[in-house]
Amino acid sequence: MRINITLACGDCKNRNYSTVKNKKNNPERLEMKKYCRFCRKHTLHKEAK
Repeated sequence: MRINITLACGDCKNRNYSTVKNKKNNPERLEMKKYCRFCRKHTLHKEAK
């Protein structure tokens, strides 16, 4: 049930991180605060399609 997803920066929209999630436990889109090397700050990263 685990799938690979990509996290995109909320500010610059660059896809910086990839991770896995369990679709059964987390059916909604994943959001995490991560460091963006392009913005050079911590921003909210959301699951991209």
